[in-house]
Amino acid sequence: MTYHPKSDFIATMIERGFLADCTDYQGLDDALIDGVQTAYIGYDATAQSLHVGHLMNIMVLRWLQKTGHKPITLMGGGTTKVGDPSFRSDERPLLGPEQIDANIAGMKQVFSKYLSYDDSETGALMLNNAEWLDSLNYLDFLRDIGRHFSVNRMLSFESVKSRLDREQSLSFLEFNYMILQAYDFLELNRRYGCVLQMGGSDQWGNIVNGIDLTRRVLDQEIYGLTTPLLTTSDGRKMGKSQGGAIWLNGDMLSPYEFWQFWRNTTDADVGRFLKIFTELPVDECDRMGALQGSEINEAKIRLANEVTTLLHGAEAAATAEATAREVFEKGGVGGDLPTLTLSADELGDGMSIVQLIVKSGLAKSGKEAKRLISENGAKLDDAPLTDAGLMIDAGALSSPIKLSAGKKRHALVQLS
Repeated sequence: MTYHPKSDFIATMIERGFLADCTDYQGLDDALIDGVQTAYIGYDATAQSLHVGHLMNIMVLRWLQKTGHKPITLMGGGTTKVGDPSFRSDERPLLGPEQIDANIAGMKQVFSKYLSYDDSETGALMLNNAEWLDSLNYLDFLRDIGRHFSVNRMLSFESVKSRLDREQSLSFLEFNYMILQAYDFLELNRRYGCVLQMGGSDQWGNIVNGIDLTRRVLDQEIYGLTTPLLTTSDGRKMGKSQGGAIWLNGDMLSPYEFWQFWRNTTDADVGRFLKIFTELPVDECDRMGALQGSEINEAKIRLANEVTTLLHGAEAAATAEATAREVFEKGGVGGDLPTLTLSADELGDGMSIVQLIVKSGLAKSGKEAKRLISENGAKLDDAPLTDAGLMIDAGALSSPIKLSAGKKRHALVQLS
């Protein structure tokens, strides 16, 4: 894009690859130059932890604060009761209030690692849209807010159209999600002077709805900005690995496994990921991303260390790197590997190697574990594992054993 921004925030968004689209570049840029502005991103509480797919937008909020503005992390305690239909092929399972509250508590742990929640002018706010959505009167809401929405226009949004084109049903409940999310922007503008909503490019329709509603009801000039939907260079959705989602909470994914995910970045993605997920200078990111051969591996280690330090702290990153070097370079066991600890009762007379591979998280099912063994992808203490019927008893576990799936995923099994 050819727009030359004056504000530090937009300049950073463009330079580091965060920007997909903006409703009004000039207007937003001028507002950001004019003084401290408040912006938000919404997070529905559909899981107990955020995952790597959320990390790009968390970094956007971090840069917003670093460039002198005020971020809001809006927890979707209200909207999660409805569920976002955007680009989904089916309706989300509905969660109860207790589960939603538990999920919000789990997600909150991550934000404070990236943002400063304090009383300063740029101190971040953590809000929950249940605060205003739970108490809405349906008839008043229909009359005051619903009249501003054109069903024809809502049907034209790509996220809805793609669902209807496949002739998959879209419930009235889900259709209301767009109105509720638009109402969030209106309320945040009214209560906190919030002028900017940000989100992934799949949220464009929802963001535009909020801007339109706020202009109609409050006659306020507000803005939307989206980030690209991130895929790896081989076309996979960012944040998924063979073992499932890459969670940001340490109790759901160990710092070592998190570090390892970044260490395993494809060569072609290193420069781009350094710009998005670390705070290293852009020219340094470009330099490292252009490295070849074994040198690119040191760039990947730098990437893993920088990203892990932001989330889990410098000590966790250093420990993960030391464990990785011990496991890969010296063939050692590595004390910080994901560990499955079995009691003597659990082990009984012995447990099959297939069960251990599943229990340790290296395969999702017995079938997958057996396939791993038959395709020579599994190792026991660095030796190829060929017998899917192998039983492991207390004698075999007199010292910890190391299981491996492929070259990059490992776990320890030990007796308590």
